[in-house]
Order: sequence, then structure tokens, then C-alpha cells
Amino acid sequence: MLLQRMSPVLFGDLRREMEHLFEDFGRPFDGGLFRSAAAFPALNVWEDGERLYAEAEIPGVSLEDVEVSVVGNELTLKGTRKPTHEGNMTYHRQERGTGVFSRFLTLPVAVNADKVEAVMKDGVLTITLPKADEAKPRRIEVKTR
Repeated sequence: MLLQRMSPVLFGDLRREMEHLFEDFGRPFDGGLFRSAAAFPALNVWEDGERLYAEAEIPGVSLEDVEVSVVGNELTLKGTRKPTHEGNMTYHRQERGTGVFSRFLTLPVAVNADKVEAVMKDGVLTITLPKADEAKPRRIEVKTR
């Protein structure tokens, strides 16, 4: 019996192709934002002990077209990226999607929604989310008896 080994490189390529297939499964193929991207906008989320930070890349989106909301530990980012050109034209390549987008993210802790701030600079939206008091780490004094 002849056994053939599958090349690790070939297997890696197959795995990546399968991941892309499942990423795109169920997405509308309408030339919109979700045609080739896993999610829009791309997000980074980190914390420093007192606050969480979310950073979203949204080039070409104006402030008027962005909505940020927080309830408990749930962050929602919605917006619209409008076409840069309108009218009768023929695209030779269109990779930048347009249309409505929405991202929903469950944060690891509750945040103080009244103190959330959002700032846009150079197409990057940075959201500062102060942790709720009950979510902040507290130092507990250890006593002897």
C-alpha cells in the first residue's frame, strides 16, 4: 500500500482557503463593505487597569456618519461610508466598500457609559471607556489576628 504524505504547506493553504470560505459564508455579495473583509471596521481593544480602549479604522467616514453607544458592557459602533464619486461611471476596480456598517462587541467588564469619550483623528476612531467602579481592581488590605 502506498501512503502519501500531505505537504504542510499544502495543508496550510487548504486551511486558509477554508477559513476564507467560512468567513464569507452568508455575507451578501453586493460590492459592499463585507465582500472581502472579515469585519468592518477593524478593531483593537485593550485596557490599562482603569479604562478600556477601542480603536477602529474608519477612513472616509465623516463624524456625522458615525454612532457610538454603550450599554453595560456592550459597545456598538454604527455608521455609513458614502461613495466618493457618484454619477455615470465605470469602475475598473472597486475594493473600498461603501454602505452601512455595524459592529457589536461584548466588553470584558462593565463600563461607565456617562464618561465614555470618542475621538476621530486621521481616519482612526479611538473610544475611551472608563471601567465601572465595581469592575475596577481594588487592593484589599490583609490583616493579622
